[in-house]
Amino acid sequence: MSRIHEALKKAAQERAVAQPPDTAASPIDSGSLTAPAAADVFTQTAVLPPPRSDYLRFNELRTNCSQPRWHPNPDANVFLSAIPNAHGAEQFRTLRSRLYQLRGSQSLRTILVTSSVAAEGKTFVANNLAQAIVRQPDRRVLIIDADLRRPRLHTVLGAPAAPGLTDYLSGAADEMTVIQHGQEGNLCFIPGGSEVTNPSELLANDRLKTLLDRLTPVFDWIIVDSPPCLPVADASVLAGLCDGVLLVVRAESTPTATAQRACQELRERNVVGVVLNAVEDPPAYYGSSYYYGSDTKSEE
Repeated sequence: MSRIHEALKKAAQERAVAQPPDTAASPIDSGSLTAPAAADVFTQTAVLPPPRSDYLRFNELRTNCSQPRWHPNPDANVFLSAIPNAHGAEQFRTLRSRLYQLRGSQSLRTILVTSSVAAEGKTFVANNLAQAIVRQPDRRVLIIDADLRRPRLHTVLGAPAAPGLTDYLSGAADEMTVIQHGQEGNLCFIPGGSEVTNPSELLANDRLKTLLDRLTPVFDWIIVDSPPCLPVADASVLAGLCDGVLLVVRAESTPTATAQRACQELRERNVVGVVLNAVEDPPAYYGSSYYYGSDTKSEE
């Protein structure tokens, strides 16, 4: 009997060894995978690094971005001009205040500055609006020159023209390479970049939206200078990526019909105001209209 008992005990032990482990305790449902394959999957998932955070901080961005020395053109900046232009500076402060008032009722962090045709002063307005904002304590502003056909912002800031937006959009440069911080304060700048033959296609790709999505939380305002909206479709594309649009009209120069066509072109965009530029004799009382003038010839 003892031999029979030992034989039964040995058989039970062999069956226990041959039985597969309980898969319910495994962290991976292997399904139809064999045991070695399931083990390979577990090994690969276990060594994956944690996802990289894409959250940007302004101080880190300002430290790691390009650091050229800017030489601003005082004739294009109402806050630096050798000829006193207190009226022009005050009007840009008023524009700044109006934009903050609008922000109280709508999401407004990215502003496109455009005009109906060339030479109405959109670059002049974009630059001086940014200068007015960064003169407030702790305000952070990014200016982007998205006029890839005729970029001008680098000339008024006295900054390098490249690498810039075209280089980023084409994949030739990363964001830290194209962002510049070239003077004291919290103003940053992305120039137009290297000359290209396909500006519309570059502006329409997803990299620009990605750039704006990443940088909008870092800055109080992003101001985008664009081409005129009537000659080319670039402004309409850019307006679709921004929260609001400022339309610049040059006094005694822009035909009424042209300005109306520009408003029609932007009818599906959020036009938050019209800036009347280069007014010679400002009235004594400005009322509630958007009125901004310059005694100098403004940049395009």
